[in-house]
Amino acid sequence: MAAVHDFRGQVEALRPYLVRYASLTLRNRDAAEDAVQETLLAALSAEGRFEGRSNLRTWLTGILKHKCVDAVRRASREAPLAGEDAETAGEDFEALFDDREHWREHPSPWENPDGALEQKQFLRALEMCLAGLPARTAQVFMLREHAGLETPEICKELGITASHCWVLLYRARMALRLCLEKNWFAK
Repeated sequence: MAAVHDFRGQVEALRPYLVRYASLTLRNRDAAEDAVQETLLAALSAEGRFEGRSNLRTWLTGILKHKCVDAVRRASREAPLAGEDAETAGEDFEALFDDREHWREHPSPWENPDGALEQKQFLRALEMCLAGLPARTAQVFMLREHAGLETPEICKELGITASHCWVLLYRARMALRLCLEKNWFAK
């Protein structure tokens, strides 16, 4: 009986991490809570199948990734996200380049990105920048970079073309770069 309580305790101790992961991926606190709840239920019901070959956090994150993809799939079927206006989204980035499509002002070099990633303040700045992205753009970025999905999987889940996916990824990266340069690297 002690082993059961120990497993449940370890799983429950990882709940805050899972909620944060799902919140970043889904950008909706209620959907994140639901995905984590489903993950915890699945993990507790599959306790006997956890062989310990991987870290418990890794195993739970794998389950959560699938639950997040399911949530995205459900949301895409239930209520499509509002589309972005390609012209206004592109105008923000056009100002960064001259007529020859070169940078007007070269971005400042990032000192030590590996060290910055380890800092909690950087993660807070990144989360703030992610929250500022348009919903569809952030969703595509998180599915690609956080959940590790490939372009065809993202396109299938969201019902978009590969070229639209690449445009959204480009926009997300450019917006995140600008935001982080302003809110993190300029400090």
